[in-house]
Amino acid sequence: MGVVAKRSSMTFYSDGECHYSHRVRIVLAEKGVTVDIVDAGGEHMPAELADLNPYNSLPTMLDRDLVLYENKVMMEYLDERFPHPPLLPVYPVARGSSRQYIYRIERDWCVLVDTITQGTNQKAVEKARKELRESLIAIAPIFAEKPFFMSDEFTLVDCCMAPILWRLPVLGIEIPNTKQTKPLLNYMDTLFERESFQESLSEAEHEMRSGKASS
Repeated sequence: MGVVAKRSSMTFYSDGECHYSHRVRIVLAEKGVTVDIVDAGGEHMPAELADLNPYNSLPTMLDRDLVLYENKVMMEYLDERFPHPPLLPVYPVARGSSRQYIYRIERDWCVLVDTITQGTNQKAVEKARKELRESLIAIAPIFAEKPFFMSDEFTLVDCCMAPILWRLPVLGIEIPNTKQTKPLLNYMDTLFERESFQESLSEAEHEMRSGKASS
């Protein structure tokens, strides 16, 4: 897949099933960057990746002579290199808050997603699944306050949230439709209907919701 526009050209080595790769693809789509997306992962790791990235890991981004292999660095680099639309607030205090939210998403939720997807210990998987579901339900009311994650504008924080929320069905997590969870469910609809999100989806991600990606 490719995100088409008339700005720059770069190569993005992406795992079509990984939420860390997905968050960067959302940023690429938001920025309208012309990018060659190489779908990799598992037994399909490109031979050149080991030469580019000392960890031979995904995602990896190549922009001319620059190689990046940490997803948060990639997102902020793209936001600075292509400043419109901005995906981090202008003011330092607000930027700091956004970075702190991303840190908490990774500490509180990404580790649980990784535990579930790795699936090496069934007891740990069930525990992580229960914690993630309960945590999302508990935080659901905050989405009634603003249209996006603690913000009036779509930001990098939402780019980190969207891939997790999209994967809930394949993670074995169902959010009940209640008065408490309605703001979260509305937030999810807002994210999933966004044009950049639709453009960001890999073939594997389309299948995660049984063909509902383009609905």
